[in-house]
Amino acid sequence: MAAAVSDRIATLSQGDGLVFGCDYNPEQWDRSVWPEDVRLMQEAGIGLVAINIFGWSSINPAHGVWDFSALDEIIEQLHAGGIRINLGTGTSSPAPWLTARHPEILPVGEDGTVFHPGGRQAYCPSSPLFRAYAAEVVTRVVERYGDHPAVSLWHVSNELGCHNALCYCDTSAEAFRTWLRARYDDDIAALNRAWGTTFWSQRYSSFDDVRPPAQVLSLRNPGQILDFQRFSSDEQLALYRAEAAILRERTDVPVTTNFMVTAHIRNLDYWTWTGDMDVIANDHYLDRRLEDPRGELSFAADLTRGLAEGAPWLLMETSTGAVNWQPYNLAKGPGEMVRNIAAHVARGADGICFFQWRASAQGAEKYHTALVPHAGEDSDQWREAVELGGLLGRLGEVAGTRVEADAALLFSWESWWAVENEGRPSEGVTYLGQVHAAHAALADAGITTDVVRPGAALDGYRLLIVPALHLISDEDAAAIARAVENGATALITFFSGIVDEEDRVRTGGYPGAFRELLGIRSEEFAPLLPGETVFLTDGTTGSVWTERLKTTDAVAVASFADGPSAGAPALTRRAAGEGAAWFVATQPDRIAYRDLVARLASDAGVTAHPGADRDVEIVRRSGDRGSFLFIINHGDSAVELAVTGHDLVTDAPATGRVPAGAVRIIKEDV
Repeated sequence: MAAAVSDRIATLSQGDGLVFGCDYNPEQWDRSVWPEDVRLMQEAGIGLVAINIFGWSSINPAHGVWDFSALDEIIEQLHAGGIRINLGTGTSSPAPWLTARHPEILPVGEDGTVFHPGGRQAYCPSSPLFRAYAAEVVTRVVERYGDHPAVSLWHVSNELGCHNALCYCDTSAEAFRTWLRARYDDDIAALNRAWGTTFWSQRYSSFDDVRPPAQVLSLRNPGQILDFQRFSSDEQLALYRAEAAILRERTDVPVTTNFMVTAHIRNLDYWTWTGDMDVIANDHYLDRRLEDPRGELSFAADLTRGLAEGAPWLLMETSTGAVNWQPYNLAKGPGEMVRNIAAHVARGADGICFFQWRASAQGAEKYHTALVPHAGEDSDQWREAVELGGLLGRLGEVAGTRVEADAALLFSWESWWAVENEGRPSEGVTYLGQVHAAHAALADAGITTDVVRPGAALDGYRLLIVPALHLISDEDAAAIARAVENGATALITFFSGIVDEEDRVRTGGYPGAFRELLGIRSEEFAPLLPGETVFLTDGTTGSVWTERLKTTDAVAVASFADGPSAGAPALTRRAAGEGAAWFVATQPDRIAYRDLVARLASDAGVTAHPGADRDVEIVRRSGDRGSFLFIINHGDSAVELAVTGHDLVTDAPATGRVPAGAVRIIKEDV
């Protein structure tokens, strides 16, 4: 897969460097602007342009009316300018005439609210009517442009499930029942066992009686919610597959869609999507609502690389500066955009594309920044964009190389759903909170990590981090145990292994699936209140969680010195085969977490990057073309590192000095 994907990304741009691209919405501008846009794209080094993403109402303005004249014209102008095209199928939002003609395709919320058109994605993903009309649009587009030499990539829909992932209408209800019949082999007794419907008299006698888990008077059935989340992810994937099948019948050009691996989108299990993508592409925007937006960016990039199985991937959308959809849309500081992009490239991106080319003058996203801002060419944003294009053009040798990592962090969308569904022990435990904390500890310790799915091959990883893997099958838990027995060091955090794939608690004591591997047994959770901390006997502090556990054949490395679980082990270690399994029963403070991970990495023989810390991000990519060290200084002070080679940022010999806020990308001496 790796070589094929790398080759596909390399063909997306006619330049010699990494792919530099953008979303372009020419329909928002007078045609007189288009030639100037092409000229400026050439000046900036843009090699790939996404168009027709929201083109439905432009090419199909009324029922039975088709007009491709404008799209024909801009495609020819881009082609003449040497710019390749990422062509959208145009189905991401239906034209207004469609929902006026067929209001029954509109999505319905869990409280019964019908969501009207006027925004985007105003359709039920299960609607056969919507799928039929969308198929006609895709067919018309591919028949017209499927052989065009400028088309280098097909872009199915856009950010599938961003707004309409969960629909509770009658059409969705029937589709959910069909999905359940397939999952449970048309055996209603199997469904009742999986959902535990003996509780609260919820037993079903027929699939016909089942509905989506809409708003109710009390807590809902967690098994029903979990299956509805699985179903909803599958329905969005079915939309992609239907359009991709039409494209692949008529063209050999790669097909993909843009994932949303980001902190605020959780409804799609992308592990189940990857086999359908010719190129893994992701949209990512810095989320200022988070405590550590930069750390989340690095994790998202590592996870996207995991979805690509370590192969290069494409950043399909990001922003030059502020977005428009957060409560406070903060501007990026000097050099921050380049640091963000360097982090994506360091962690495996072979292409960088922005939303969007020219900042919109109207519409909901008119205050979303762009490569060409409202101020035009005479602006720092434009000059920074041109400089970035030059840098990406100098990074051609990086293309196709792989990120070096011998640590792995296990991540599961199903665990995300299960951890944060209703009736949990503490709302203070969030899945991404635990995952981000673990990833930050690795980064602070200078350790690059792959992000892998439960059940993935773990051969070659010396260090495994398993944060809050609440839902896991016995088979996938056994794979972790085998890796430890074969020599890996694993750190498993609290609330892991508790339930099986049907969200059924493993009885006999927590942490269920990992009880024997860890050599511990816990009888009761004892979570903490917001802001509450506890001391451990090793002098560190914890928050969020404690539990009343005992060791069976593990060693207590540290215990709770106070709090609701005072005297109980807080950090344990058990030797297993050639490796070791550790358990932490609280949320360590950031420094303590870093030190713990560094200790485990050293024990496991994992080499950290010297000089890396909370402010200095260091990642290495390597391959047949050489070894490339990415150093991103997010801090306020210069750092000095022992490096030798050629700095591709300054295009000069590397000095080892990285100024505050600067990026260095060094092709290392052999």
